[in-house]
Formats: sequence, C-alpha cells, structure tokens
Amino acid sequence: MFRTNKSRSVKLFTATFFLIAAQVIAAKAIDYLPVPSGDLVRHIYYTLSYNEKNEQANWVYYTLTDSMVINRGEERSNSFRMDKMVATGSAKSSDYTKSGYDRGHLCPAADMGFNPVAMQESFLMSNISPQTPDFNRGIWKELETTVRNWAKKERKIVVVTGPVFKDDKGSIGQEEVLVPGYFFKVIYDTTDDSKLIAFVFPNAKSDRPLTDFAVSTDEVEKLTGYDFFSLLPDDLESKLESKVEFAGWFEGYEPASPIAQQAQTDSETVSQDFYFYLVLILVILMVVLLVFVKGRKR
Repeated sequence: MFRTNKSRSVKLFTATFFLIAAQVIAAKAIDYLPVPSGDLVRHIYYTLSYNEKNEQANWVYYTLTDSMVINRGEERSNSFRMDKMVATGSAKSSDYTKSGYDRGHLCPAADMGFNPVAMQESFLMSNISPQTPDFNRGIWKELETTVRNWAKKERKIVVVTGPVFKDDKGSIGQEEVLVPGYFFKVIYDTTDDSKLIAFVFPNAKSDRPLTDFAVSTDEVEKLTGYDFFSLLPDDLESKLESKVEFAGWFEGYEPASPIAQQAQTDSETVSQDFYFYLVLILVILMVVLLVFVKGRKR
C-alpha cells in the first residue's frame, strides 16, 4: 500500500514538473520585449519594466497559451505582496488601502491560474496599478476574458500591457503611487497567420464596446514612447502596427481592402470637417444673437 501511494506521488510529481517545465519553455520561447526596457524584472511567467518614480510597471509582458487557459484550476490567492526582485522596492498593498482605487492587475490573476507559482507571481505589487473600481471590474475585466478566449482559439499569444502616464489622477499611499489616466494592452498572435491588435482605455467606467477602444500599435507607441515587437521583420512590423484590424479577432469582421480603408479615412475626414464648420456657424450665430439682444435692451 505504501509503495503504491509512493509510486503515485512520484508519478504525480513528475507529471506536474513536466507540465510546469513545458509552460515555462512556452512562456520564454521568444522575447518581444518593448524597448527601451528600463529597470527589467524577470519573473518565471512574466517580465516587467519597473518605474520607480511612479511605483508601478511601465509594462508587463507575458505569453499565454491555450493549455495555460484550459488548465486553470488554481484558486485566486488575493495575497498581495511586495516584489523583492524590484531593486528599489515596489509599492505596498497598504498604499491602496482606503484610496478609492482597486489593486488592478496588469497580468491578470485569471491568466495565471494554471499553477500556484504563476498565481503567486500575479499578486506581486509590481504587477499592480491603481484602477477605478468601475474600470477594473468592468471593461478591463471584459478585455481580459476576451484575451483568454483568443489564447484558446489561437493556441499562443503574446500580451504587453501597462499604464499610460498621461492625464494622471494624482497619487495614492505613502509611496505616492501615481494613478494613470489610461491603460493599454497589445496582443500579438504568433501563429502562421500572425496578427496584432491594440487597445487604449481611459481609467474610468465605460459601457462602450471593446472595439471602440482599438487603436493601432503605432498609436500606443506614440503614447508610451516604447517600441513594441521590434524583433519582427521590419516589413511585417510596419504592416501589423500601422493599422487597426478586427478580422480574426472579433466575429463578423473581414479584412478591409486598402481602397476600402482609404475610403473610410476620407469619409471620416469629411465628417469631421462637416461637424467643425457646423459648430463654427452655430457659435457665430450665438454671438450675433447675443449682440442683437443686448442692442435691443439699450
């Protein structure tokens, strides 16, 4: 009986070891880390660039596979801890207490539910940014769920995510953790039919669809100052990063031809010009009306 139990334990340990090893190998296959990298911190299942001034990551980079999503079984730990691998010291969980902001994950805990080590890493404070509750539990969570579905569908994707330090909302806690005005997420499908999609969200509640916040990766680069996926061949990088393409990501979308894309751009430009002149005319009419009314009173 003892030998049988011991044999089972050895087999279970061996199977677990090889599963974790396979996941680590998959996660470390190719690094498309943004540049410049800054103060780089490499954990087992994700890599981040830490911003000491703002006490949070500039970005978090990780690979997500279908097996990682399918094998999620680890319970959420909710054990937020300082990241001892941050040389200057990370923010503390107490910095967020009674601040009115959530401890918002950059690499989601739900993405890291395939083993206990990954789950623990997701609760390191270097992986956390201040997010409004409505944003964190609303559209940001919706995107995280969508990304996991994409990982199951495409089998392997690369995710880069982080804050955008513009229109910031002050700071919180003893460590003065900056509250970002926006957050971004860039997702790269590494399969043969490679594709790229990016999003930028204001750190606020929204009931709009995810597609309303899709932008080109070039736009995220302009906002953040980082160069994403620079190891891709230049022609492929330029092709993928310069446009917003929903085909292959969202159901019901087909690749748009260059002519159709240009027509859409021209249409948007005409529409914007129309509304600009309409508002201008209304303002002029209001001024004329005010002058006329004042003249009558005299």
